Amino acid sequence: QVQLGESGGGLVQAGGSLRLSCAASGRASSVHSVGWFRRAPGKEREYVAAISLSSRATSFTDSVKGRFTITINNAKNTVYLQMNSLKPEDTAVYYCAVRTLDSRISHDPSEYAYWGQGTQVTVSS
Repeated sequence: QVQLGESGGGLVQAGGSLRLSCAASGRASSVHSVGWFRRAPGKEREYVAAISLSSRATSFTDSVKGRFTITINNAKNTVYLQMNSLKPEDTAVYYCAVRTLDSRISHDPSEYAYWGQGTQVTVSS
């Protein structure tokens, strides 16, 4: 089992920044890739970004490219989603999730075995 703890959400004005954290505990060594997803009010859950822990390869959905980055702190078993130049349309509950089968980056939420509880990000205009 892997437990994920998320933090870092909040209220920010458009153009501001937030850094979300996703800390893994339990069988953290079984985590091979980490993904971030979000669900805006009245919308389906959507893929945001992901990182492979072995290759450090990253992937971002088009709407966040150039604004969001992913970094890893191995010592803390934590992955960060740095979000800059935030827009009102980034408002959503953000979830981190992990894949334990392999280190492939996936946009498909069904391929992620464990999920965090979510953290609210609200961007005001």
